[in-house]
Amino acid sequence: MLADLSFRPQCTLAICSAVLAVTLSAQDGGLISSRAIASNPSTGKIYAVDESQNAVSVIDAGRKSSVSVRVGRSPDAVAINSRTNKVYVANSGDGTVSVLDGTSNTLSATVKAGPHPYTLAVDESNNKIYVTNTFSDAVAEIDGSTNATAVLKLGSADNVAADLRTNRIFLLGYEDANLRILDGATHRLEKTPLGEHMWAMAINEASGKVYVTCIGSAELWELDEASGRKTRIAVGAIPCAVAVNPKTDMIYVVNYDDGTVTAIDGASRHAVATIKVGSHPQAIAVDSKADLVYVANTHANSVTVIDGQGNSVIATVPGGKNPYALATSAKTGKVYAANFGEPSFTAVK
Repeated sequence: MLADLSFRPQCTLAICSAVLAVTLSAQDGGLISSRAIASNPSTGKIYAVDESQNAVSVIDAGRKSSVSVRVGRSPDAVAINSRTNKVYVANSGDGTVSVLDGTSNTLSATVKAGPHPYTLAVDESNNKIYVTNTFSDAVAEIDGSTNATAVLKLGSADNVAADLRTNRIFLLGYEDANLRILDGATHRLEKTPLGEHMWAMAINEASGKVYVTCIGSAELWELDEASGRKTRIAVGAIPCAVAVNPKTDMIYVVNYDDGTVTAIDGASRHAVATIKVGSHPQAIAVDSKADLVYVANTHANSVTVIDGQGNSVIATVPGGKNPYALATSAKTGKVYAANFGEPSFTAVK
């Protein structure tokens, strides 16, 4: 399973950086996901899971208001279809995906998605939702129009991302050295070897590049979708998160073990800066409009703000209790962190 580095049953939030295995929350056995918060670029709303309440907080960044919507048991991850204004929530505790209506902020459907759904991604090009099932060899494919579910035997997957431009779905597993590429139209599956212990993934649709971190080897892989060319780039220790700024073609890798962010020029494929942040950073979000980068320092209860133009830290602000996921509102520029504990989210900016 793709585990988050901050949590284990024996010592919640006191993990040594060498632990790279399946981890569960000490309180209720639920999974912890770095996709616990997401933003709808069309509406500016933020959605944050509240695992302890079996709910999702819907934050209207413009109105500075929020409502709580009940979902399934132990919600972990959120994904949004901005075209249909539907929100999908993976509930690991009861094997379901909750479907929220983004206009009315209400639960519109509950879909069976297989055991322990952990991460999910929306392919807006064909209105399909792909859900990984931890400890399983299957991925659930939900039809966004009918909520009908198909089970795809694609092997164990811990992370999933969709390229809307090419209708390709990318899947990785921590114990699998191959990145799997699924054609969303034909279900044809390809594999390309990258290395063991793949962890985080991001796609730059503007450049047609896919970025994958390998935590064991402290590397970032770049895959060119068109040519299939693969490039390996050295980064810091235990790279656990990656994000891209499509406007500047910069890639940012969060290095959990050494408390840094590696800034990489996408054109040259060279690291141009190593930026010191806080203790055990675990998540990252990019505001491409303002060219700002936000990093959640999970063990420091803070968020570091980086100027993308100068690759320098311009502020360190409170991030709530153990921030482990971040989202920015494209409409308002507001930034929110998902917290492990109550309250479940914090307004960072």
